[in-house]
Amino acid sequence: MVTLEPDDMTPVVNRLRRAQGQLGGVIRLIEEGRDCKDVVTQLAAVNRALDRAGFAIVSSGMRQCLTSPDGMDEQDRATMEKLFLTLA
Repeated sequence: MVTLEPDDMTPVVNRLRRAQGQLGGVIRLIEEGRDCKDVVTQLAAVNRALDRAGFAIVSSGMRQCLTSPDGMDEQDRATMEKLFLTLA
């Protein structure tokens, strides 16, 4: 089973906090009746931040599996592949 190492996740948590702030900004833009282009631009930024956080998590899991003394078993490989494809 692949588990997340909290120390490796600090940059991911920081990225997610920024995305959370950006999403709050999107909500404010909509509530203020701002221009469609501004809203969509900010939504795209939130989307990219979430994608990058997800890929960083998958990457960390893959590194963990590859550096494990026991290596990566078939179940872990399948899990990591499924997670990667979920984001793709």
